[in-house]
Amino acid sequence: MKFKLDEEYIELFKLLKVMGVAESGAHAKTLIEEGQVKLNGEIETRKRAKIVSGERIEVGGEVIEVES
Repeated sequence: MKFKLDEEYIELFKLLKVMGVAESGAHAKTLIEEGQVKLNGEIETRKRAKIVSGERIEVGGEVIEVES
């Protein structure tokens, strides 16, 4: 999946919610807390990590590529 970034960054939990990977913000935060989300191949536990263009997020078999 591709996500077009309109601003400088998007917080990780918001990206998961917007892309439909998580049902809600709370669900997104739970996925992150449980270590189910990878940012550029590394497990990411910061819910509000600033995701910028060029980054790749993996969760539950889905891959999100962020572009500007």
